Parts: sequence; structure tokens; C-alpha cells
Amino acid sequence: MTQDATAKQRATRRPLRQIAGRGTVIAVLLLTLLLAAAVAVTIGAAGIPLARLPAALGLPFGSTDPAMLQRDTLVLWSVRLPRIALAIIVGALLAASGAVMQGLFRNPLADPALVGVSSGGALAAAGTIVIGDRIAAQGKGAVALEFLPFAAFLGSLVATSVLYRVATREHRTSIAVFLLGGLAIAALTNAGIGLLVFIADDRQLRDVTFWLLGSLSGATWAKVMIVAPFLAAMLAATPLIARGLDLLVLGETEAYHMGIQVERLKKTAIVLVAAMTGAAVAFAGVIGFVGIVVPHILRLVLGPGHRLLLPASACLGAILMIAADTCARTIAAPAEVPIGILTALVGAPFFLGVLLRQRALAGL
Repeated sequence: MTQDATAKQRATRRPLRQIAGRGTVIAVLLLTLLLAAAVAVTIGAAGIPLARLPAALGLPFGSTDPAMLQRDTLVLWSVRLPRIALAIIVGALLAASGAVMQGLFRNPLADPALVGVSSGGALAAAGTIVIGDRIAAQGKGAVALEFLPFAAFLGSLVATSVLYRVATREHRTSIAVFLLGGLAIAALTNAGIGLLVFIADDRQLRDVTFWLLGSLSGATWAKVMIVAPFLAAMLAATPLIARGLDLLVLGETEAYHMGIQVERLKKTAIVLVAAMTGAAVAFAGVIGFVGIVVPHILRLVLGPGHRLLLPASACLGAILMIAADTCARTIAAPAEVPIGILTALVGAPFFLGVLLRQRALAGL
């Protein structure tokens, strides 16, 4: 066999190994996600033992008392499964939006909650709740549930666009300005939320507090159906933006000379981040640090390629959110700990560690 034939054969094997490796990683993550969901189904204030789970799922095997079957079926299909489904979607959206932001800004410290993107969505959603209640009180009809993610999307889009404008100058993004600008945006949006808290009545105050702390306690199948298309849009957009985000690491000029429509890529990424973050915030509130912890861990394991990083981040984010929500439901049962508190307890030390590793680059 000639050297040319040998080289061609090796070049053919390499992509096959890469494809097989990607498939293995995704398969392992999906299997772990299924196991985490199965465990979460059985745990809670109204637990469902594994022996009674098949009957509650409507499977033809497994026996249980008729009264217990009715109770297990009600808990499983009306409470537990909608909550797990919403946790999967929210975790996937937050982790994937963090991965896209880090690729767009070429900054491993980017996180939608940290730099005010989530707060922008929460401000818009909380404002919609307060204004919607005022409209309903005047007999003009209430704001529809479907409008909530749209309002949160607009808030996140404004916050993301302002942040990009502030941090980017002459096609270069300053990491120090990025972080400081994000803190300023978060402070402004939190001030707006504080004003809403001040003028809200007792019922509105409870709803606004939900956005501040984050929770999945209000999960329903209707909410799952509304937010699920955002996850589908993210998965559909992954092949379209992955190569551009990979080349953007070299710089915008270099990426442009390699055939990337940089401005179109930036606009697409900004809208995608705003949509994913806004949808997650609309139904789960502000849940921080998922978008920085998950992509950073996966980059250490899988490398920086976004074609694999984005779907892997979605899977690992879903796993992390299921685990956090299960802990939130159990550690203080029958009460629930706000899920945003748990993610902050884990994510804040992790962020400090990443910041210390990047301080020379950030100039801080």
C-alpha cells in the first residue's frame, strides 16, 4: 500500500472515530439523564416507591392497592412528571445559553444570570405580572400565560444587546468591561425589580419573589408545552452556529476571512441567548451559575468544539437541574428550598475558581 493510500485511509478513520466519540458522550449523558429522572420520580414529599411506579405509569405489570394507585397516578402525572420535564428543559436552556454566550464573547466567565441577562428577563416577566394584575383588576382581562415568555424574551434581548454594545469596541470585546458592564446591567434590572416589589400587593409580591429566588414548584403541562419549542429551536440552531463560534475564537476578522458572516452570527447568537434565557426565566425565575458551571466542565473534558459542546451542555444542564430540584424538594421537606439558592451555593465558589484562573487574562 502506498503512502498516499495509507494517509487517505487514516484521514477516513479519524472522522469516524470522532463521530463515534461524540455519539458515545451524548449517549452516556442521555442515559444519565434518564437515570436522574427515574430517581427524581420516586423522591419527594409524596414519594412513589419503585414497586408501585410501573402501575402508576399505566404499565400492565406491578400491583398496588386501588387507593394507592389513584394517589400515585395523580402525583405522578399532575405534579412529578411536569416538574421533571420543566427541569430538563430549563436546565438545558440555561446551560446551552451559557455555552453560546461564552463562545460569542470569547469569555469563559459569561453566564446569563451573572451579567444581567436573566435579570432583564425577570424584570420584564415581573412587570408583566404586576401590570397584568392591574389590568385584570380593572376588568379588562388578564395577561395570557403565553405572553410571559415573550415578555421575558424581550427583556433578555435588551439586556444582551446592551451588554454587547458596551463591551465591544472596534470588533474587540474587553473582558473587564464585559464583567463590569454586566454587573451594572444586573444592578439596574434589580433596581427595577425592587421598585416592582415596593408597589406590588401581597399576592403580586409572592409572585415577584418567585422570580428573584427561582423555583419549579409551579410546573404544569401547559407551561412545558409553551417552553419546549425554545429547546427545539436551540437544537435546530446548533449545527448552524457551531462552526462560526469555533472560528470566532480566532477573532472576528479571521473568522470573516474564513467565510463566516460575523454580523449575522452575532445577531443570531444574541437572539438565541435571549430566547433561551427568557423562556427559562419566564417559568422558573432567576437560576444562576448553571450557564457557567456546565460549559466550563464540558470544555475541560470534551474540548472547545461547539458542535458537541452545545448538545452536551444541554444534557448536562438538564441533569444538574433535576439534581438541584430534587434536593430543593427533599432537604427541607415538606417545605421547598428555592432552587436558585442551591445553584448559587455550588456555582459561586466555582465561579471564583474560574475567575482566579482567568485573572491575568481579565486584567483584574
